[in-house]
Amino acid sequence: MVDSLSTRHSTMNAALDEELRILEASGLKRSLRQVQQRRAGTVLLNGERVADFASNDYLGLASDPRVARAAHAVLQAEGTGAGAARLISGNHPIHEALEHTLARLKGCDYTLLFPSGYMVNVGAIPALTDRGDVIYSDELNHASLIDGCRLSRATVRVFPHNDLDALGRMLAAERHLFCRAMIVVEGVFSMDGDSCPLDRLVPIARQYDAWTYVDDAHGTGVLGATGAGSLEHYGVAGQVDIVVGTLGKALGTSGAYVGGSQELVEFLVSRARSFIFTTGSPPALAAATLEALRIAQVESWRREAVRDRARRLRSRLNAAGIATSGAADGHIIPIVIGDPVKTMSVVTDLRRRGFLVGGVRPPTVPAGTSRLRLSMSAVHPVELVDSLTATLLDVLRKV
Repeated sequence: MVDSLSTRHSTMNAALDEELRILEASGLKRSLRQVQQRRAGTVLLNGERVADFASNDYLGLASDPRVARAAHAVLQAEGTGAGAARLISGNHPIHEALEHTLARLKGCDYTLLFPSGYMVNVGAIPALTDRGDVIYSDELNHASLIDGCRLSRATVRVFPHNDLDALGRMLAAERHLFCRAMIVVEGVFSMDGDSCPLDRLVPIARQYDAWTYVDDAHGTGVLGATGAGSLEHYGVAGQVDIVVGTLGKALGTSGAYVGGSQELVEFLVSRARSFIFTTGSPPALAAATLEALRIAQVESWRREAVRDRARRLRSRLNAAGIATSGAADGHIIPIVIGDPVKTMSVVTDLRRRGFLVGGVRPPTVPAGTSRLRLSMSAVHPVELVDSLTATLLDVLRKV
């Protein structure tokens, strides 16, 4: 028995080792790095402090001491965990307080907390669609949205990125063949930095009796006059059927939510498997998020600062002939290099020069579009942004 098990493990390990070699040769092998002590746009990496242009901490709240103090106070009173799924005994009043606050921010009747954005999308999409239904999904949607569509038993149609004319033609040709129809997009696309024109999407959806599902993970906190996100930015707050957002990006904590009508939330409480069958998030985390929301609302300079820094970097890159997709002040800045090995070589060179920048490769992005992904934060000093620009231009000249 022992020998047989050892042989199976040996065979498995040999097969996986060969797969790892292939991934490494093609520049697609991933590895973890230890990142510590996040402070004002920098992190401690292998004992050295480097500028962090890779995180999603857009408002600089992940290391804000006020957020940490809010979590600490509830940790002292309530302990570390919810103890159970929220439908059993893990539902705390502070969870519901956060849900009400998020609903007001997003212009929804109700919201429902989940442990992560991935769990929202793989729970809500399959719960809302079934055989005989159709989902129209943007071709550059996040992996969690793609997986949610795959887990549903609906027919899935993929339309060209942000091509709402093509979407309209697809709906006109076949909407009558299906029971329910749902259009799934991102508010701000996480790897491309551009946004879906929701003011155009909503009327198309209404024309063809299709539900709208908008994942606004990267818009919340940054876009809109009050930071409510892409729906506020495009003037469609309260007009989108299902809105999703995360807490671990601009708000600097962890978790996610789905928002919409009372009926939507009540239905998901009963049918979204990734909500039903998981432990509730720690109450202290909800307390931290409430404080982050308060700060984001009253300190509007953070939204202005992140957009200003993004505009500054983009304009200088564009002047040097480097194309970047998205709005002129878009806080996610992709620089497409193409080859994954070259992309990671640039990432390594930047790291040696004191800058942590994301390198994005397939399957996260389509083959041939490996890229640098730079993200701006309100707490990046302007001088640091200028230094990144100069260093980046110098490194890219070699590619």
